[in-house]
Order: sequence, then C-alpha cells, then structure tokens
Amino acid sequence: MTGGAAGGAGRSGRGGRTKSGKPRPGTGGYGKRKLEGKGPTPPAHQRPGHPAQRRAAAKAAGRGASSPDGGRGAERPGDRGADREYRDRAPDRARGAGDAPEVVAGRNAVLESLRARVPATALYAGPRDGSDPRFNEVIRLAADAGIPVIEAGRPELDRLTGGAVHQSLALKIRSYDYAHPSDLLQRARARGEEPLIVALDSVTDPRNLGAIVRSVAAFGGHGVLVPARRSAHVSAGAWKASAGALARVPVAWASNLVRALTSYQEAGLFVAGLDAQGDTDLGDLGVADGPLVLVVGSEGRGLSRLVAQRCDVLVRIPIASQTESLNAGVAAGIALHEVATRRVR
Repeated sequence: MTGGAAGGAGRSGRGGRTKSGKPRPGTGGYGKRKLEGKGPTPPAHQRPGHPAQRRAAAKAAGRGASSPDGGRGAERPGDRGADREYRDRAPDRARGAGDAPEVVAGRNAVLESLRARVPATALYAGPRDGSDPRFNEVIRLAADAGIPVIEAGRPELDRLTGGAVHQSLALKIRSYDYAHPSDLLQRARARGEEPLIVALDSVTDPRNLGAIVRSVAAFGGHGVLVPARRSAHVSAGAWKASAGALARVPVAWASNLVRALTSYQEAGLFVAGLDAQGDTDLGDLGVADGPLVLVVGSEGRGLSRLVAQRCDVLVRIPIASQTESLNAGVAAGIALHEVATRRVR
C-alpha cells in the first residue's frame, strides 16, 4: 500500500515525467510526421499572396505568345546591365530608393516648403493660432497651390510626424517619380544634343542633391543619376535647395551605380570622375564637348573604389590650397561650368 501510494503520487498527470526525472515513454515513431515541420521557406515570388508573387503572376500572364517580343515590348536604348535590373526591381524601388511620402513638420519648415513650391498632397492643420502670422500664411499658400487642407487633432498629427514637434502643422510631400537611366539619354537625343549627365556617388546630403540639380539646369545638363543606397534622394530639403529646378531636370534611380555607368559607356558616353587625386586637370578634359557623364563623390570619402575604377578618367579641380576641399555641390557646379564653356566654343 505504501509503495503503491508513493508510486502514484510520484507521477505527474500533466508532464508525464516521474519523480526521479526520467522522461516519459516515446510514441514509437507514430509522432514522427509532426516533427518534420513545413520545410524551407519558399522564395517570395512563390509565396501565395506575397506582392512579389502577384507581380510574377501578372508578368507571366502579360507574356502573350502572339506578341513578337514575348510581351516585353521593344528594347529601349541602353537597356542593358543596370537598366534590366531597374526594370525588374522598379516596383520595389520605394524600399531602397527612399521615395516614400515624406512629412514635413513645424511651422517654419512647412512655410518654407510651401514658399519653395515643394509638391505636396495634403496639409494637416490643428487648431488655428491667430497670434502667429505664419499659420495664416501657410493656410493661404496651401489654398493657392490647390493643396487640400485637412483638420487634424494632436493625436493624429503626432502619429503623422512620428512624435516630432509639429506646432499643429504637417505637410505631406508627394512621392517623387524617378526616371529610368535611359530616359536621360532620350532627353538629350530629343534635343539634338550630346548627353551631359551627373551621377552621384555617396552624396548623402539632400541639399547637395538640390544644388547639383540646380547647376545641371543652369548649364544645360540632361539629368542626375542617384544610386539606391548610400545616397540622398529627392526630399523636401532637395526641392528647396533646387529652387524649383527639380521640376525641370529629371532624377534617375539606379539599383547599382557601377552597372549604370557601364550601361552608359556601352551607349557611347565617356565617364569622368571628379577626384582630388585625379591625373587630369579639369581644363584639360578634351572630351568635355562629347557625350559625357560626370561622377561626383562625397566631400569626405570622394569616389568609392569600384566607381573610380569604372571611370574612364579621373579629373581634379585645381585649387590654391591642397588642405582645402570642395563640397559636392560646389565641385559639380565648377565642372559643369567648364563643360558648358567647352561646348559653346
């Protein structure tokens, strides 16, 4: 009796383990299938309901046997390397390109954006502050520009701005529609001019991007090329720095800058990189009057190694002191002025 009672109390009804800690008996292999799992996770384009799977299905459905090109359409000039990758990844470029809608918060920031005619989709405004003239001017500028004014409470403004200091005003900026790299070539050919394109390498300040776009517009360039990673993209800051030039000069997006430059070289363009250690002075750039891509690096790092290797020539801007350096916007403006001077001779 005593032994039986001890044995009964030593077993746990839930865990199935004895008092001594010995594991319960196995299933004899009958539960093996439950341990197999579901196998490896399939790629995105094979997962039902995934955006990549829907795009792949739509792409497959769009390929008709009756089309002589298999449903792909005629090949565009320069559609190689980076251009093919651009077409394949273009629906996903909002992730890496940073072209999701931006929200500008604060009375001064919103007012400056509206004065600079930054394209916006909506102005969210809290309770009006009649004592601040900026508030009334913001409302008036938005109405004049045809931007919808939406009344919003503090919780909604906090959510839209991510908790930033909004002062009861938030402006939602329109997502920028990036061009295809080959569109810049088409733009030059439509004008009957030799292409002049500026490519940016690790230029992360949106104000530099805006200033470069402004110089491209001033000196007859045909567009700016930015990579998907480690680069500034078109934002409210870039719009303000461009002084409206972004409305006239297209910015193209490339998933890989080196491949995009290779594609331009295959299309007949000469690639010149601006580098303080370059072996050619800017004034000696003999190909300035031909089809040209100017590559501008960051002020601190300059051109990355792979981009510098891809350039046909590295060009330096002579300056009085070797201890000084030029920021990307100033360097691009000087180089574009030199190229424009060569082209009008």
